[in-house]
Amino acid sequence: MVTVPRNLVLLLSRLLFAALFVPSGFNAISGISGTTSYFAGLGLPLPTLAAWGTGLFELIAGLLILAGFQTRIVALAVAVFCIVAGFIGHYGQGGDDPTLAFLHTQMLMKDIAIAGGFLALAIAGAGAWSIDARGSV
Repeated sequence: MVTVPRNLVLLLSRLLFAALFVPSGFNAISGISGTTSYFAGLGLPLPTLAAWGTGLFELIAGLLILAGFQTRIVALAVAVFCIVAGFIGHYGQGGDDPTLAFLHTQMLMKDIAIAGGFLALAIAGAGAWSIDARGSV
């Protein structure tokens, strides 16, 4: 049986989550007009506020996860975010186009799976190579 060091896996997990959320948040903010248009197209009220809030949340949460700061709390918040965002952005989307409907269903399931990963991180914690671990030394 191969034993993988727990702290290495937790660091890799945090790096992979950050690789998804940090660029997404940065892109949402740097392309705020496109992000706002997307949210307006979903029929959300106050799409500019939703765009800024989403972009900042993704960027800041991604950086906090990367650093391993308040990891359990942030991971729980991001898990909830993923479920809500998945249902708002993908559930029932695609209309009569079977390809788009399939794509949105897959994206919803991806968001649900990512939420599951964040729940596991919330239970496991950030590991020894994190700011969280420095506070408990």
